[in-house]
Amino acid sequence: MVPHLITALTGPINELEQRILDSMPAIERWFRLEWMEHTPPFYCAVDIRNAGFKLAPVDTNLFPGGWNNLTPQMLPLAVQSAMAAIEKICPEAKNLLLIPENDTRSTFYLSNVAQLQRIFHMAGLNVRVGSINPDIKETTVVNLPNGEQVTLEPVIRSKRRLGLKDFDPCTILLNNDLSAGAPGILEELHEQYLLPPLHAGWSVRRKSTHFRNYEELAKRLGKLLGIDPWLINPMFNQCGAVDMAQGQGMECLNTNVDALLGKIRRKYKEYGINEKPFVIVKSDSGSRNMGIMTVRDVKDLAVLHHRAKTQQDDIPAQDIIIQEGVLTNERINDAVAEPVVYMMDRYVVGGFYRIHAERGVDENLSAPGSSYVPLAFAESAHLPQVGMRPGASAPNRFYMYGVVGRLAMAAASYELEATDPDAETYD
Repeated sequence: MVPHLITALTGPINELEQRILDSMPAIERWFRLEWMEHTPPFYCAVDIRNAGFKLAPVDTNLFPGGWNNLTPQMLPLAVQSAMAAIEKICPEAKNLLLIPENDTRSTFYLSNVAQLQRIFHMAGLNVRVGSINPDIKETTVVNLPNGEQVTLEPVIRSKRRLGLKDFDPCTILLNNDLSAGAPGILEELHEQYLLPPLHAGWSVRRKSTHFRNYEELAKRLGKLLGIDPWLINPMFNQCGAVDMAQGQGMECLNTNVDALLGKIRRKYKEYGINEKPFVIVKSDSGSRNMGIMTVRDVKDLAVLHHRAKTQQDDIPAQDIIIQEGVLTNERINDAVAEPVVYMMDRYVVGGFYRIHAERGVDENLSAPGSSYVPLAFAESAHLPQVGMRPGASAPNRFYMYGVVGRLAMAAASYELEATDPDAETYD
């Protein structure tokens, strides 16, 4: 299924699609050379917004859930990618320990855990699920709505290794974004492979660092394609600690929001775009304490400050990223939709549309009430159809999404290299 764009079929996004399709050999070579120099994250998911005049990532998750949204047709590619990823890291791997989030009540999330377990089992590994939730003190079986079960077992920590009773893994796969920080039980595991590494967690990661790397890569790919990198890059600014309720950092926030709105207006004028610019204000880390706020005018910030002050929100001061708001002009029926691209190792393995009937084109769709429709990657064995007119072919549009998704994945590889505490440094 390809949702329809509410923008004209002759719009800039189709020109971008054509440019990307015409440059396919150069693009694939470019990525191939990148992966020779930089190791991709073990797995990731990238949220993309298609405005009809630009296509850009708005979030990159290095501990992706939602694998249960991939269709059975996508599984063979996920399994092959899992094999390739494991083979590079630990070819002799036999046992894999999967560590999920601590929330054991969400059967939707645990369905994602079951799917990951299935993928790595089919990749040739013995897979068991070990919980670091202190409330899991004995083997716990959770029944899922589809009739499956997930068995959670309490982890056992020795001096240098982590495992389960009668289960000693050489590889540990984290599906826990470590927002609250890396627990001590996962530290100092020198004899086992921890994937992704601890410094990929939100206690270390910063969205501004990721998008700064993405911006540089978008410039390089834009030069290769002969396009304005803005067409694939969301501009951003950042502020230090901001406390909405106390008013701390509001001057910085006002200044940066105003400056970014001005830059977007100039771009819209350059491209003849008749839309009202907006920015997204959110935490620079993965903290879930702060919501995602849509701001169309600096005056909106005074309203947000007043609301936080009167409600006495107990939200600590935190670093803020102000990101260019990218409209989503795709629809499935009457609901706005945004593609989410899933990757493992250096490969696109599938994805889905996140849709929300009650949200607008300039709002966050990852909210209660959202639902998921699989991307039709199964069509034409994922291969683009050269010669089709832009906008007419699902594989062609999904190839374009895959290029932008892989560009975000490459940015994440740069990001992880820069924050690796074990990386060698030279004077």
